[in-house]
Amino acid sequence: MGRRTLVLFVVGDILGAGVYAVMGKVAGRSGGALWLPFLVAYAVGLLTAVSYAELVTKYPRAGGAAVYVQRAFRRPFVTFLIAFMVYCSGLASMSAAARAFGGDYMQRLVRVSPTLVALLFVVGLAVLCLRGVSESVKANTVLTVIEVLGLLAVLGVGAVAVAGGAGDPSRLTDFAAPSGQALLPALLSASALAFFSFLGFEDSVNMAEEARDPVKDYPRAILLGLTLTGLLYVLIALVSSVLVPARELSGSSAPLLHVMEVAGSAFPGWLFALMALCAVSNSALINLMMASRLCYGMAREGVLPRALGTVLPVRRTPVTGILLSAAIGLVLVSTGELEGLGDTSVLLLLTVFAVLNATVLVLRADPVAHRHYRAPTVLPVIGVVTCLCLASPLVGRSADVYVRTGVLIGLGCVLWLVSRGVPRLVSPGSTRVRDLDKEAP
Repeated sequence: MGRRTLVLFVVGDILGAGVYAVMGKVAGRSGGALWLPFLVAYAVGLLTAVSYAELVTKYPRAGGAAVYVQRAFRRPFVTFLIAFMVYCSGLASMSAAARAFGGDYMQRLVRVSPTLVALLFVVGLAVLCLRGVSESVKANTVLTVIEVLGLLAVLGVGAVAVAGGAGDPSRLTDFAAPSGQALLPALLSASALAFFSFLGFEDSVNMAEEARDPVKDYPRAILLGLTLTGLLYVLIALVSSVLVPARELSGSSAPLLHVMEVAGSAFPGWLFALMALCAVSNSALINLMMASRLCYGMAREGVLPRALGTVLPVRRTPVTGILLSAAIGLVLVSTGELEGLGDTSVLLLLTVFAVLNATVLVLRADPVAHRHYRAPTVLPVIGVVTCLCLASPLVGRSADVYVRTGVLIGLGCVLWLVSRGVPRLVSPGSTRVRDLDKEAP
């Protein structure tokens, strides 16, 4: 892969349900200064992207946060928890997307129970994943093109309307904290939810090995891809704030459709709703694919029961991994709403990112022979602090988000104990759990 292709891959991984669905919820926490939380979220993401750039170019054949954590700390249980938290974050993101799919975008086309639509949506994704990787990748490619066109349409239509004098630019400096919340916690809360729109850049680590020159290409690609996406989000937030009062945006799970309608665009509302549904579907599909294959990989490594590594004989798709992931997704959809599920996904990954930023500093004691990107030491330190800050109760996150996160982590702990306590449940011939124990000091 060349650098341009790698940049497009990063951008494609980030764009999706987040900005289409949570823009309004962020407005409810920030008021008219909607652009500010997205700018803060971009800065936090950039710090972690810099850490990924160092780790990926230092260990170009090792992909994923769990691998780096194991190399740094040599603690199998910690390594497993990091991998399982990434897995659960993907499921929470998929469930949030399912909730968004059944929300106002769908209601614009047909009146139907949002919860029922969300549940059927998860089942449909599972069926598509069971069909095979080829079908899923083809669907992903088409959906990515559609979601990018939809965002460009919002930006273009909105910019024309603003240039024509529509809206109220004074809203851009109006940061209105929710009732009873101080300004700083409100900003942190809005930024934490806005961070949901940036999730996905971390998946690019799996493609670094395919780059022609990973040492040069990957750092530039991940930083440029994240910056382009951040710029697009901030511009859309600016246009949205000028055209639509924050109170109206916050009450909609289809905020960008509302912006298009307020702008007076001739663009058919039903067509944009379809494009938004494609974007939401794409994010959900990517997350379910990632989660099911991560589950399969952990089963094959012997850190989850071997039954979770079962594949279909003909399709060769990880059937039990897909079914377990879909089942957890159905429970999450049934018990959570868009905002809470998005917050859950963010909380899990922010915790992972905090550990990852610390990992960069620990692995400075592990030199390698080849040249690689080296981040300024202060950036991973700031990355640890900012990620922990946005993951902390300081942001005013609701208690049910922490409860949901705790239950998911508890499920992982149970699976870990089952795998270690009942050897016959581990994949035949797999000694990975014992190997990890031997590696620990």
